[in-house]
Amino acid sequence: MNEIIDISYWALSAIYVLLLLPLAILLYLQLPLIKDAAIAVIRMTAQLLFVGFYLEIVFRLNNPFLNLLWLMVMVAVADGSILRGCRLRISKFMLPVFIALLTGTIIPVLTFVVPILQRSNWLDAQYVIPLAGMVLGNCLRADIIGLTQFYDSIRNNEKVYHQKLAHGARLQEALHPYWRDAMRAALVPTIATMATIGLVSLPGMMTGAILSGTSPMTAIKYQIAIMIAIFSGTATTVFVAIWLTIRTSFNAYGTLDKTIFAPHK
Repeated sequence: MNEIIDISYWALSAIYVLLLLPLAILLYLQLPLIKDAAIAVIRMTAQLLFVGFYLEIVFRLNNPFLNLLWLMVMVAVADGSILRGCRLRISKFMLPVFIALLTGTIIPVLTFVVPILQRSNWLDAQYVIPLAGMVLGNCLRADIIGLTQFYDSIRNNEKVYHQKLAHGARLQEALHPYWRDAMRAALVPTIATMATIGLVSLPGMMTGAILSGTSPMTAIKYQIAIMIAIFSGTATTVFVAIWLTIRTSFNAYGTLDKTIFAPHK
C-alpha cells in the first residue's frame, strides 16, 4: 500500500477558497453568522496547528507521564466546554463531570489499547491520545445533551416532579423518568450513527486509515472497535455525570437547587 501524501502549507491554503461557498450563502440569506464563522475558522486553524506542533513533540518523546498530563488537559477542557454549553455553574459541577469524563474515556480507551491492540505501554501516545480525542469529542456532545435535558426537564416540570415526591416517591424514583429521557436523548445520535455507518457515511478514522495506506479491512476492524468504545464511553460518562451531580443538586427534601444554573447573559 502507498504511504499517505503529505500536504504542504501552501497547498493547504487552497482549501480555504471553499469558504467562499458558505460565505455567499450567508450573505444571500442575510444570516448574521459571518463573524462567528470567521472566528471559528481562525480558532480551528490556530488550535489545530498548535496541537499538531505539540503532538509532534509528545509522540517523539512518548513519555507516559506527559501523555497522561495531556489527557488530563483534554478532559479538563471538555469539562469546561460541557458546563458552558449546559449553562450550569462550573463551581458546582466541575469535579463530578471531570470524574465522569475521565471514567467514560479511560475505560474504553484502555480496553482498546491493552487487550485489543496488546500494547505493553498502556499510555502509548500514538494510540491513547487520538483514541481519547475521538471518545471525548462524542462524550462532550452527549453530556451537553444529557445534562441539559435532565436538569431543564426537572426545572420545567417542577409541579409534576414535586407531586411524585409528595406521593411518597423516593428521590431516585422521582428522577428516574427524567434520567431515562436524558440518557435516551444523549445516546440516540450515536446509535443512529452506528446503524448507518458504512452505508451512509465513511467515518473519519476509517477514511484516514485508508488514505494512509492501511488495508480497508484493517481500517474497518479499527472502526468497529472505536465505535463500540465511543458508544460505551458516552453511555458511561452521561450516566456517571448525572449520578454524581444529583448528590449536590437536590436538597434533603428532593427539591432542585436553582443555584446550579448559570445566569443567562
